[in-house]
Amino acid sequence: MRHEPRQDSRGILDPGRLLRQVRFRRRLPAPALRPYVEHYWLVDWELTEPLDQRVVPHPTVNVVFQAREGTPETGEIAGVDTGLFTVTLHGVGRVTGVQFRPGGFRPFWGRSVAELTDQRRPLTAARPVCPGSDDERCGRLDELLTAGKPVPDPLAARATALVEEIRADRSILRVDDFAGRHGLSTRRLQRLFLEYVGVGPKWVIRRYRLQEAIEQATAGPVDWSRVAADLGYADQAHLVREFTAVAGVSPAAYARSLVASGG
Repeated sequence: MRHEPRQDSRGILDPGRLLRQVRFRRRLPAPALRPYVEHYWLVDWELTEPLDQRVVPHPTVNVVFQAREGTPETGEIAGVDTGLFTVTLHGVGRVTGVQFRPGGFRPFWGRSVAELTDQRRPLTAARPVCPGSDDERCGRLDELLTAGKPVPDPLAARATALVEEIRADRSILRVDDFAGRHGLSTRRLQRLFLEYVGVGPKWVIRRYRLQEAIEQATAGPVDWSRVAADLGYADQAHLVREFTAVAGVSPAAYARSLVASGG
């Protein structure tokens, strides 16, 4: 089990620009919640001009509380978003969020997580979450989730482990090969992922490989033909099509935008 939250910016488009304009940090939940929760994430901002931020989402459910200046705090359950997530931040505000591990929300939800895919459901906390110090905000999240009394589920744990393997092992490119590696039929693997993660294994593989391509663009000059081959795309044109379909711009245009913004 991880003892520190992830430090990567995977999935965040132009992370350098975001981190220059807002305070963004991650915190681990209470130990009993770590089988289910990847991390808490906290964002605070005081902006003189609106900031449009885009994110290529992970295969995860988030619970998000937001407080903007002059308006009451709102909360929502955000299912796996299969598209590009875009948000505009302005003025003064705070977000306090929970990123569940893939499969980790199912023990709280109690039924198929696929019901939440591309959905947002309003949520009301017993008391406001966003005010206070980081420790106070995370403490409220610990209380809220502990009150949910999740029951350990071996299938949820297995789904979490399988998705983590896909995230870590870039050689995983085919669903049937991956299913066979674990003694599962392709159909059974598909059902497990839809029930516990909210999307199928093919989507998870493609999303993590695309996030790797985005991360490599952020790191500096890129040989896109080599990246395409390394990540299992048929050719560079295949990578360009998928990157553009999700991120809204071609890989080369995205790389140029990072240079322009100083990212």
